[in-house]
Formats: sequence, C-alpha cells, structure tokens
Amino acid sequence: MKKRGFLLNYLIHWYHILKCKINPLILSDEKAVINYYKKKTGGITPDLNSPKTFSEKQQWYKLNSNNPLMSKCADKHDVRDYIIDCGYEHLLNESYGVYESVNDIPINDLPQQFVLKAAHASGWNLIVRNKDDIDWKKEKSLMRLWLKQDIYWSGREWVYKKLKKRIVAEKYLEDESGGLMDYKFYCFNGKPEFLQLEVGRYTAQNTRNFYNMNWELMPFGKELPHNSDIKVEKPYAFEEMKKIAADLSKPFSYVRVDLYQVGGKVYFGELTFFPAGGAPDFVPKEYDKIVGDMWDIKE
Repeated sequence: MKKRGFLLNYLIHWYHILKCKINPLILSDEKAVINYYKKKTGGITPDLNSPKTFSEKQQWYKLNSNNPLMSKCADKHDVRDYIIDCGYEHLLNESYGVYESVNDIPINDLPQQFVLKAAHASGWNLIVRNKDDIDWKKEKSLMRLWLKQDIYWSGREWVYKKLKKRIVAEKYLEDESGGLMDYKFYCFNGKPEFLQLEVGRYTAQNTRNFYNMNWELMPFGKELPHNSDIKVEKPYAFEEMKKIAADLSKPFSYVRVDLYQVGGKVYFGELTFFPAGGAPDFVPKEYDKIVGDMWDIKE
C-alpha cells in the first residue's frame, strides 16, 4: 500500500466500505467500467466494441472474461493450489497462517519479521521488519477494515467479487538490494512480452523501467517516466523466470506474473489481471496502443 498517514488510510477504507455497498446497486457493470475509465482519462469514453489500446482491452476483459480460474488465482492464498498444480510448489514462499479474524493473528508467536496481506485484495500489505516497532492497535484497526470490504466495485474487477475475506501471514523476504525487486512479467496469450521493474521505491529516484525478453530497456514507463540512467543487472535466474511466466500464464488471455529472486532462488509473488484497474497510465501515452497491439483478445 502506498505510504499515507494512518488516519487518511483509515478514512479511505471507510469510504470504500460504504461505496462498495451502494455502487453495485445503482450502476451496471458496463456503466461502472465506462465511468471508471472516464474518471481516469479526464472524460474519454472507452471503445468496448472494438478496443485497441491496452487500457481499453483491460476494460473489455473485465466485462467479457469469465474464466473461474482467474478468480482463484486472484486470491493471495488459493493461488497457491494453482502454482502447485503447475508443478511449481518450490516457488512458494513460506506461509505462517491464514486468518478470517484479526484477533486470530498470533502476533507473539510469529517471527520478528513477516508480512501480512489481504488475500482478497491488491496492495493491502503490512511489511513487518521488526514487530516491536509496530503500533499494533492502529494496524489491527486498519486490517479489520480490510476484512469489511470488496475492491471489485469501482472498476468491476470481478475476480475479487466473491473472494473469502482473509489475511495471510508469510515469511519476510529481502534480496541483495536490501529490499525486494519485483519482476512483473506482462504475458499475452501465454507469452511473456516484457517486464516491469520498480526501482528506488519510496525514494526521489523512484521509477518503473521496462525490459524486453532480451533484457533491453524499453522506452516507456508506467505512471512514472522510464529512467535510462538507472542500470540494473539482468537477474541471474532470468531464463528460468521467463519459462515460469510462460507456464503460469497459459490459461489466460492476459495476466501479469510477479516473481522475486532471493538468495539464488526464484519465488512466486502473485498473478494480476487488471494492473492499476486497467487505467491508461503508460508514459508516453502512445505506448497504450503499442502494448495493446501485443494482445489478441479473440484468443
């Protein structure tokens, strides 16, 4: 989750709790998708009949995809079964537990470092580097709000609609950078085309660089401009990562496969079907169409 003050986060969650109850009652899925897109673009209506850009195809995908496996794989806990079925159990991070109530999380029994995240959402994470430094009263009150809401309602990301509301605890991971480099593979019709790598998160040098499958820097960013001055070595497990991304993406028209590399080992992160809700946020904006051309939505 982006860094905000606790009170602001708390109020935002309450706002979403109220909206997720009301919004689906007054707006059809198509109308909600159009409104979401217009809000993100300053009034542009997406072409849902003949979508051409990546962001338009993302909106089409919300309304026309119905693969139940997508919903299972959006769940941060249940996706583990899919990874095992694909023969990649060794990629899974260690899980400490799954909890339907915040009161059930055994903070005292967990190690000094761990991660808590909402299984039914995206971006609701608590990174615990030292549990003695956490204001648990505040964080638990926030996590209780996680368990009261759905995130599908605004842009109709239907994969989250019926997920069981739970919090998972996992082992804390850190790579050689002192953080955790997140290799996000954009896969179209079962083929990884490029990956996103966020560098310098929470610093003045924060950027999102993109690399093709030959580890060559591509001339665009996402939300943030790309930065050719930032040099990142190709991960030593890059070829293995590409194969994993291809294998995990096979059943889907589009999916983003997130992987980590820690201590010589590849770890699975998550599968994402609607990054940023499908908002048109490539920089420069013409790459929305260029990336859209990579995706044959008829397959």
